[in-house]
Amino acid sequence: MIKEFLMRKMLERQLKNVPPAQRAQILAMVEKDPKLFEQIAKEIKDEMKKGKDQTMAAMTVMPKYQKELAALMGAPKIRQQFNANGSIRK
Repeated sequence: MIKEFLMRKMLERQLKNVPPAQRAQILAMVEKDPKLFEQIAKEIKDEMKKGKDQTMAAMTVMPKYQKELAALMGAPKIRQQFNANGSIRK
């Protein structure tokens, strides 16, 4: 309970410049599957320890979770758009 509250407050602070509708969508996704976002954060942190900046680390990790994130957003099933190395599939 306290962990979820603190996570929500931290996210709200980090998302303060994001439009309210998008902020609500992101918070709802995190509340639906917090373990997924903890795993993503852990992998991004591991990539950053290897010397990548936060953006590059996220671009490396996020394609692995594209299907799960799309399902959380309620998006229709989409074709995998990224290769395993993060490049865009043609």
